Amino acid sequence: MIELSVIVPTYNERPNVGELIRRLGVALQGIRWEAVFVDDDSPDGTAAEVRAAAQADPRVRCVQRLGRRGLSRAVVEGVLSTAAPVIAVIDADLQHDESILPAMLARLRGTATEAPADVVVGSRYVAGGGLDGWDAQRERMSRFATALANRMVATGLSDPMSGFFMMKRETFDLAVRRLSGEGYKLLLDLLASLPTPPRVAEIPYTFRPRRAGESKLDSAVLWEFSLLLIDKKFGRWIPARFLLFSMVGISGVAVHFAVLTLLYQVAHLAFTASQATATLVAMTSNYALNNSFTYRDQRHRGLSWWRGLLTFYAICGFGVIANVGVAGFLFERQGWALAAAAGALVGTGWNYAATRAVTWRSR
Repeated sequence: MIELSVIVPTYNERPNVGELIRRLGVALQGIRWEAVFVDDDSPDGTAAEVRAAAQADPRVRCVQRLGRRGLSRAVVEGVLSTAAPVIAVIDADLQHDESILPAMLARLRGTATEAPADVVVGSRYVAGGGLDGWDAQRERMSRFATALANRMVATGLSDPMSGFFMMKRETFDLAVRRLSGEGYKLLLDLLASLPTPPRVAEIPYTFRPRRAGESKLDSAVLWEFSLLLIDKKFGRWIPARFLLFSMVGISGVAVHFAVLTLLYQVAHLAFTASQATATLVAMTSNYALNNSFTYRDQRHRGLSWWRGLLTFYAICGFGVIANVGVAGFLFERQGWALAAAAGALVGTGWNYAATRAVTWRSR
């Protein structure tokens, strides 16, 4: 029976697969373990490399995801594919120190002097931990993100941003249906999604330089982290993407009035022409901003950008009809202020739901 399942999310990590398996074999001697590589259809052939390794080592498995992306969701899918009572999550880039996995497992089980933990985190920031090869700017950014995460979601951890942790199966099961799945920091999402605070322990390790391949830390990752924080802070009332979509809509109102004023008051064009142009410019601005921010992970490029714009125009046109219809219906019954607010809410809700299903549908 498997004691420990090590979940390894991958994207373009082919050069590191064999070495990680070898290191896990050395570190986990005496422990019945498996490694589940969850690959987001890497173009470099990572999944094929994992399958080749699985031919020689039955402890290795591959879950290849087609048409789906995202580190947190990949880990969730990997956990759901195993029956192991204990789950560890580790990156494939060899920056996490796999040699502390037995100590993490022992801490999870508890000792004569320490109660069992529900989650054990490999920490860079407790005594004995560290960062190898990071420049001062990257370390400052990491510590700022850590402080922000702890402010938004109280965890009591020195390193809630760690991607290296171990948990009991039952702990994951308590949180899985509440996970947002946004971004690449599943630990933070997990801790914020549990109905009661878990018993958490930290074990120090030194974060190593990447051995091969390219870092995935870019503006998209930072955006996903921001989306996760928004979701965990406000998601119980308003979905994070709807909140961003609404904020973009507010900016569109400002754009609309700025263009209308410029054309009608300054250029002295006819009001109808000015209004129509302002509406078109505002809709285009809303599409561009939503494409860049609200749906950054699904954003359109090239020719698909223009196709997406046309669907956005069409959907928002129906949104205007819904807005006016609801507002007109309520005007005589509830007064102009409530009627206008209800119309705007219905129009925004329609635009969000329809553009999410059509313009930015998951690909």
